[in-house]
Amino acid sequence: MKRLFSGLHLVGFALVAAVTLGFAAQQVCAQAGFGNNSAVGGVSINTEGILSVPTVEEQRQLETVRKNASADIPTDLEAYTELRAVSLKRLEATLADCAANGKPIPDAVRYLAGLQRIEYVLVYPERGDIVLAGPAEGWKLDAMGNVVGVTTSRPVVLLDDLIVALRSSEASRVEAISCSIDPTAEGIKRVRTVLSRMRTVANRRPDGSRIEQAMGPQVVSVSGIPASSHFARVMVAADFRMKQMAMNFMSAPVDNMPSFMQLIGSSRRQAKNLTPRWWLATNYEPLARDADGLAWQLRGQGVRCLTEEDHFNAEGQREKSVKAGKLAQEWAQTMTERYPELAEHDSTFGQLRNVMDLAVVAALIDMEQLLDRAQLELPQMMAAYSPLEYNAPRSVPTKASFIQQRGNWVVSASGGVQLMPWQVADRTEEVAEVGKLHEELTAGNDHWYWQ
Repeated sequence: MKRLFSGLHLVGFALVAAVTLGFAAQQVCAQAGFGNNSAVGGVSINTEGILSVPTVEEQRQLETVRKNASADIPTDLEAYTELRAVSLKRLEATLADCAANGKPIPDAVRYLAGLQRIEYVLVYPERGDIVLAGPAEGWKLDAMGNVVGVTTSRPVVLLDDLIVALRSSEASRVEAISCSIDPTAEGIKRVRTVLSRMRTVANRRPDGSRIEQAMGPQVVSVSGIPASSHFARVMVAADFRMKQMAMNFMSAPVDNMPSFMQLIGSSRRQAKNLTPRWWLATNYEPLARDADGLAWQLRGQGVRCLTEEDHFNAEGQREKSVKAGKLAQEWAQTMTERYPELAEHDSTFGQLRNVMDLAVVAALIDMEQLLDRAQLELPQMMAAYSPLEYNAPRSVPTKASFIQQRGNWVVSASGGVQLMPWQVADRTEEVAEVGKLHEELTAGNDHWYWQ
């Protein structure tokens, strides 16, 4: 008889991003029963905040929505461009006009003229304006229900995410923007009891349902931003997708990227004390700036994966965290190295990079007092405009993942997302080319975007 390897932590599951669907898809979604809390991205979130895998019928409905969605894209926004500029001053005026006259927010505004990343922040005191610029094109819905570029399939930057980033910037100076999934102390204790009593014969799979039931629902927490925001949904979704890949519930969308569980199964060394947790964090080079501090460039891939190992005391409470084992470090390093490629194939990971960009941009604007330098006020973005709200994720059912190693069955792991944008915005270096762009990128008309 073999004892089930009992020093291990189980991960809870399911999270996902409900998206802001503009254009004709909003009405279709409402008719299909999706509304603002669509079962998209791989998980459904109900009104009680419980996360679950979408049913086959929900997935079918989402596909119907996608096929029937028609994007209202201005002709001059359709083609891909390496650099499209968006004026915050004129965007603010557009939002104020819509509010004053009871007009709906145009899709082009909701999707920030199709921007796919914020690469530059440019300040024009003489015009009283701040300009955001980056690659852009027209948009569509992808199979996960995310809004992406029509040719690149890269996720589009959303107005709602920008607004949440701006409003949360001051708080993010002292509190990280983060999400996590944590087992309860009672659940840890119950699982330990079950594992201590469980026996298994080699080649006979353990009863995962007993472990899942013992652990019970795990707690989803979001800090630094509203849990009901789209920004929060993006973080939770990326955390969920990372866990799926690590625990071998989902194959990576790129070749030659084994799960953490597969690494354990193929290792010659016996796994011990496996309680690793992974989290996704910011990964930027120092920001480039001009000599006057009026032009800034975000550089680097934006996201990296970090890991450590948790230890729990007899009461099931996290007691300390130490350096993770070699296999957990190897998986985190692979996740970091392959992240740009993963973001090209999974729009959830691309969306996470977008909101990280926005958090850094907001911290930069705050830290360098760029609104004051431009003498720009944004009453709609900073207070009056109401971003869409979603069912806030609160709990997730536990799901056990098993893999056999040298006669023993092994179970695994945990994760999260953490953003510290002020630390990124505080690292800069002067680069002359950024100043040249500031001179070249001037508005040719009074519209809120140009290229």
